[in-house]
Amino acid sequence: MADCELCEESDGDIIFRNEQLRVVLVVDANYPGFCRVIWNAHVSEMTDLAIADRSTLMRTVCQVEAAQREVLQPEKINLASLGNMVPHLHWHLIPRFADDAHFPHPIWAASVRQTADEVLTQRRALLPALRAAVIRYVSCTS
Repeated sequence: MADCELCEESDGDIIFRNEQLRVVLVVDANYPGFCRVIWNAHVSEMTDLAIADRSTLMRTVCQVEAAQREVLQPEKINLASLGNMVPHLHWHLIPRFADDAHFPHPIWAASVRQTADEVLTQRRALLPALRAAVIRYVSCTS
């Protein structure tokens, strides 16, 4: 679809890709480890997919979440599928920490604090391990 930023693949670093979907590490200075799982075909809603494709997509979301939990050990993982601005099916997977800029509110709310630079640096240092874990989890078909 013309003018769809998710169709153009211009956002983030692709960690994994197959013919159905891709996992992208989002470049976000305040949220290291933020990932998106993006369905490659331009569809807007989960019910646009065949049941088997829905299962594939949600299995991948769960696999990426498992990798984030293993490596980053956050307090919580926020999952969101909004699509209000970009009606292309995708899921946000956002590791959350009690000291992050918006906790306990959504990352799209007004920030309530600034996370210490050294904490963000430590979390960014985990990104190569997260990348490896995502590939390991997503490459597993069960």
